[in-house]
Amino acid sequence: MFGINDLKKLDKDELLNLIGLETRKETTDYLLPALGAFTVGVLLGVGVGLMLAPKPGNELRSDLRNRFQSGQDALTGAGATRAETVTRGV
Repeated sequence: MFGINDLKKLDKDELLNLIGLETRKETTDYLLPALGAFTVGVLLGVGVGLMLAPKPGNELRSDLRNRFQSGQDALTGAGATRAETVTRGV
């Protein structure tokens, strides 16, 4: 069987496996693969949605560019308003 010196050389997982147990899985062991699969699914969905869009590519890209630009302008305006409020001490 095993001597005490042999047992000292085993790490935790090997020792638990020897007696028929295993280490408890942490939340990240389940969460990270699920989050990765979700992200891949979202990206595939967006890609398929863009390919099946009823507008031609030029119009679709133009619409997306305009929407992103208006969103960026709104964020810039909100940031400027917040900075103005902070500098006034309100």
